[in-house]
Amino acid sequence: MSNSNTGTNYTLIFQNNSSNTWTAAVYQQAPNPGNQDVMSLAWFAEEAAPTTNLTFSWQVDYSFVWSETGTLIPGVLFAASQNWPANPSGTNNQVTLTDGPPFTFTNQTSGPQSGNLYIQQDNTIPANTAAVGVAMSGAGTYVVQAEPNILTTFTPTPNYWITFGSYIQGQVMSIQETTNSAQVVFPANVFSMTATLSASNTWTVLPTSQVNALFVAQKKKNPRAVWGATNR
Repeated sequence: MSNSNTGTNYTLIFQNNSSNTWTAAVYQQAPNPGNQDVMSLAWFAEEAAPTTNLTFSWQVDYSFVWSETGTLIPGVLFAASQNWPANPSGTNNQVTLTDGPPFTFTNQTSGPQSGNLYIQQDNTIPANTAAVGVAMSGAGTYVVQAEPNILTTFTPTPNYWITFGSYIQGQVMSIQETTNSAQVVFPANVFSMTATLSASNTWTVLPTSQVNALFVAQKKKNPRAVWGATNR
């Protein structure tokens, strides 16, 4: 399981040693795996040319989000209209979405159980119009279609994945159709990881300190050594 120290800065460096100029997307697989309606978003996404690297940083802090997406299907853009701080272990782990109009969050309170996040959708919510979900570090991670008179429960479990392709931040992803992804697991007391995509489009994920040490050793043998390459 990924480390999840609240308030700690986490960093993921992406090194593109492939020949492609695509977009690196970091995402979290949706919690509650039995609920097929919960969809993952491209949490972070940025284009990278060959030989370049990107740095993604975050903290494990949660918030409630909603967006007028229409019908929630893969490819739809979720652009949060509101972003209300939420603490799964605190007294503000439930909120209500209402359509006045306009749509708005209201009545933030304590939910039924500590450790979960709850979004109550009241009877004013029209079908297939909006989506609600959870964000981490200010960016949406996973969402579900909003429906009238439904209490949606999220059990946050931080987990991190990276892929490389055609994405934009906030895009609803089809996890079943996402290929060539790599999981990024932060070992205990490690807060910076590096994910390297090789020339053959395979992934290597290592602590950044280990990547640095490998590079220093390679540079002594080969002045043309490439940072992020894993050949010893």
